Amino acid sequence: MTLLLVFALVFLMPVYVLLVTSFKPLSEADPSRAWLLPEVWTAEGWRAAWTALAPGLWNSVQLAVPGSLISAVLGSLNGYVLAKWRFPGADAVFTLFLFGMFIPYQAVMIPLVQLMTAADLIGGIPGLVLAHVVYGLPITTLIFRNYYVTIPDEMVEAARVDGAGMFRTYRWVVLPLSGPAFAVVLIWQFTALWNDFLFAVFLTGPLSWPTTVALNNIAGAQVVPYSQQMAAALLASLPTLIVYVLLGRFFMRGLMAGALKG
Repeated sequence: MTLLLVFALVFLMPVYVLLVTSFKPLSEADPSRAWLLPEVWTAEGWRAAWTALAPGLWNSVQLAVPGSLISAVLGSLNGYVLAKWRFPGADAVFTLFLFGMFIPYQAVMIPLVQLMTAADLIGGIPGLVLAHVVYGLPITTLIFRNYYVTIPDEMVEAARVDGAGMFRTYRWVVLPLSGPAFAVVLIWQFTALWNDFLFAVFLTGPLSWPTTVALNNIAGAQVVPYSQQMAAALLASLPTLIVYVLLGRFFMRGLMAGALKG
């Protein structure tokens, strides 16, 4: 318990610096005073950070919410078919899905930009959503497939005996049991999409830049606005924290149920 407390304190030390610096005036926001509480508390850094990040935050919401939901639905369908409706070559298809997990972003950037340009999807949020959905399919398929393997085959067979087809079995038997796996996938994908920087820089323009790009662009010409940068970093991290707080208990249930077991 003591060791865990020490680890927690070490982990929270940077958060403390972020928080106290964000409330300091520019005259006090200096690395040499990083650990000291502000002598004068001010929310000016937060106001400036919100003004700078607001468009990017909205762009990130338009990216992360539909991207996470679409990835979860498609991964669920893929995992269901691969786990419960075996077909010739299913293992080869699953292996190809897994292979996609090991392709780094940098390796596909040039052909991806060329493809998006040819499809007229470059420069906006829809193209960025599509790129993340496709790139996220391997991991979402793996999570759902491994989770659905833990569902007894007798339940699916009973639905077949009652005359239910593939999609009806999925809708009435498998989907109601999928809450923990959906929680795992939604947290995973939402975090990945919200924190994306590389795809966003290459595939979107200034009007569609998400929070990460906007955060990177907060810099001073001669004086570094530390309070604004710290407040902006906290603002950018809040949505993922909220998602984990809301879905965290289901996330742990998904882990325990085998959603990430090989």
